[in-house]
Amino acid sequence: MTSSDVLIYTRTAGYRHASIADGAVALVELAGEFGRDAEVSEDPGVFSAGRLAGCSVVVLLSTTGNVLTPEGRSAFEAYLRGGGALLAVHAAANAEPDWPFYGELLGTRFDGHPEEQPGVVLVDDRDHPATAPLPARWAWTDEWYNFTSDPRRCAAAGPHGDGRSGTRVLARADETSYRGGTHGDDHPLVWCREIDAGRVFFTALGHAPETYRDPAFRAHLSGALAWLTA
Repeated sequence: MTSSDVLIYTRTAGYRHASIADGAVALVELAGEFGRDAEVSEDPGVFSAGRLAGCSVVVLLSTTGNVLTPEGRSAFEAYLRGGGALLAVHAAANAEPDWPFYGELLGTRFDGHPEEQPGVVLVDDRDHPATAPLPARWAWTDEWYNFTSDPRRCAAAGPHGDGRSGTRVLARADETSYRGGTHGDDHPLVWCREIDAGRVFFTALGHAPETYRDPAFRAHLSGALAWLTA
């Protein structure tokens, strides 16, 4: 493996999304467009210091439940703090529920969702490569995840430790466009942040298999990879 590798991790210990296979194919293709090799794995043994040292980006693709060993958690935290990059997609918000660092890393936790339905994504920040290709009001169908808290207010893993998490929210859900939202006017869906020398990008979108064949969503993921590898 080379230093340009993208590691796509798809292990689940809870609900398994039918879209994982399609998502893995799409992410391998997108990595290839950047000239990067990609590996898809469900082996927790890939989370070792030696293996992660060769990764430009780790993708957690709708991982659910506890999918890392204690040794893997330690190696992954060291990788991220030391300059690694994480792309967390959709149900990755529901991974590692009893690992405090992971909750701090994303800035929040998954808190359920209504039924899959059409709605509107409000793209607030189009100066980021992951949202630059998207319209300001993006008609979309998904599960519209709710979260336990505002990711902007998580400070424990942030660079300042004083309430400034450094979280940059790029897009929100328009709760007037669907049923079942719990955040009101400010419902973050897509955000990014830095942790020490590393970078983290999360998108709550990506439930359905056809999502990963949608040109706009593929551009969204491609922009995320571009930012993470910049």
